[in-house]
Amino acid sequence: METMPEKECHASPSNMAGQVALVTGGGSGIGRAAAIRMAGAGAAAVVIAGRRRPEGEAVAAECRAAGAQSLYVQTDVTQESEVQRLIDTVLAQFGRLDAAFNNAGRQERRASLHTQESGVYDAIFDANVRAVFLCLKYQLPPMLARGKGSIVINTSVSGVRNPNPGLALYSASKAAAISLMRSAAMEYASHGIRINAIAPGRVVTDMMLASGIADMSAVAAGLPLKRMGQPEEVAEAVFWLLSGAASYVVGHVLAADGGFLAS
Repeated sequence: METMPEKECHASPSNMAGQVALVTGGGSGIGRAAAIRMAGAGAAAVVIAGRRRPEGEAVAAECRAAGAQSLYVQTDVTQESEVQRLIDTVLAQFGRLDAAFNNAGRQERRASLHTQESGVYDAIFDANVRAVFLCLKYQLPPMLARGKGSIVINTSVSGVRNPNPGLALYSASKAAAISLMRSAAMEYASHGIRINAIAPGRVVTDMMLASGIADMSAVAAGLPLKRMGQPEEVAEAVFWLLSGAASYVVGHVLAADGGFLAS
């Protein structure tokens, strides 16, 4: 096993110099933006996990171009054996795991709750809750062994306040993910591991574009900032939570939502 050497750094704690980071669902959108941001901020290695190989390999190449070692590991994070293999691969390649952004998620097709099939419930909760549990289950042991680490979970403003008729399962699953994050944060804070969540609002991603919203300009006009967010803007919030600049932030849900929850 090759162990990634620790790098002594006297730069601002807002960087990620020398760290080994993992991003699930890293092939596009917020995951891609966060991975590239970490790579450009001095991360020693950024591992991209996801189901779509072409997109994942492309992001790994972008991370290498930004100065970090990077590899893509094809992973379905709803499957325990694949999550275990993912973490085993990270440890075998780099010797440790310092930071993780559990970003992978899924949204159902917009429909009234009484018309949804039980299989849709299973798929949404597997992707948005079970996957978070599995990632934590295998990410925490190597962090516990080192006595430090940082994890951010991608939730949603929908888990705090449901703004989306027809997306009840998505909203419920994100609320469950927030509750799971808070419980885990309290359990592991004394071990030096910070766990937090990001709650994006209306952000221009593939999932948002496929959500069935007929008039994006009307949605943007209803936000205090009067515009949709960009993945890179949310990635900045993710990066801050993972970095040493947020060293006293634990169990927090940071809304990157253009003011939606405040309105």
